[in-house]
Amino acid sequence: MNQEKNKNPKRVSRKFLAWFLTGAFLLAIIFVGWFGQKFHPEVLKTEISLGNSEGHPPRGDLRLKFSFPILPKFYTGIKVRRADSVSSYEEINLSVSSERKEIIIRPKNFWQPETEYSIVIPSGKNYLYIPVREKNINFSTEKYPVVTNVSPEDGEKDVVLDIEDPVVIDFDKSTKNYYIDFSLSPESDVIYENNPEKTQFKILPKEKLSEGTAYQLKISIKPKDAPDEEYKKLTEVNFETLPPLPATFEKDYPLRLSQAKRFTRPKIETGKYIDINLASQVMTIFENGEALDSYLVSSGKRGMDTPKGEHKIYNKHPRTWSKQYGLYMPFWMAITSSGKFGLHELPEWPGGYKEGANHLGIPVSHGCVRMGVGAAERVYNFADIGTPVIVY
Repeated sequence: MNQEKNKNPKRVSRKFLAWFLTGAFLLAIIFVGWFGQKFHPEVLKTEISLGNSEGHPPRGDLRLKFSFPILPKFYTGIKVRRADSVSSYEEINLSVSSERKEIIIRPKNFWQPETEYSIVIPSGKNYLYIPVREKNINFSTEKYPVVTNVSPEDGEKDVVLDIEDPVVIDFDKSTKNYYIDFSLSPESDVIYENNPEKTQFKILPKEKLSEGTAYQLKISIKPKDAPDEEYKKLTEVNFETLPPLPATFEKDYPLRLSQAKRFTRPKIETGKYIDINLASQVMTIFENGEALDSYLVSSGKRGMDTPKGEHKIYNKHPRTWSKQYGLYMPFWMAITSSGKFGLHELPEWPGGYKEGANHLGIPVSHGCVRMGVGAAERVYNFADIGTPVIVY
């Protein structure tokens, strides 16, 4: 008899049913595990948040965070508007993180400082097509930097602006995201330097300010990408420059030098010495009683006077650095043992700007005696360590 015909149909049916039930049971276990994992409450309700809702800089990106990956196509309609407006929206660019759990919002122009904004998020779906409700999230932008100090002070008189005494403006935080405008009236072009953090600026007029004149310095600010009409005035300072000093010597500088060289009598007849007349602001170098040359100088201003008396050259350096003032002092020659006072060329900012030539003949320094370009090198090469210096 054929073996196939000996099989019992009922036994085959029971065996198939057993395998089927076993497979269905295993699939049920897998499905229950998958369902429990995927349909956790955090999936059923996807949360939306903003990383930082306060103090955004003008060019700062916004990052919308989702608690579960989303389908980006539902969020192309995200908008940003000012909180006090219902119809005017900002121009923005949107991008989605690779994990699809963040949407990055970047302004095409800038966020206006000190402003409240609202992000309008439409309804959407996460990547399991579970609905995510629409939502509005507010954020505020950072406040403008604040001027904490200006020197000279408002209302100050007898001001002499100089490379050792520039206008100094301090801010409470970095201004790196902004343009600062310094406007001097009566109009005068200015040059400025700032520290690396951009929290302090030093300003000098390119030309000497008129003596005995009232000036106004206005400080304004705007975000870097903003048009000029967005400048906002932060503060203004009014000051008056020092009036002309009574002249007891020739005001014409070349004539003054000629007179000094002709009429200054040597106080030391032997060897080299340096003669400094504070009244005329003239330095004359002598050798063996003969006046070799005379130069206009700028000595210490009132209250920071250059010490009178008999001094000498204690040390020399072709380009020394003043840590106190943050300036280079070319052709430095100390005339006191402490090194506090010396002779040197017009000081320089680290950026290379040299100022003070228009103050030669006027006492404006912090006690040192400044010389012009060329003159300082000439005197530096003339003087030796120990060369007498007489100041009167």
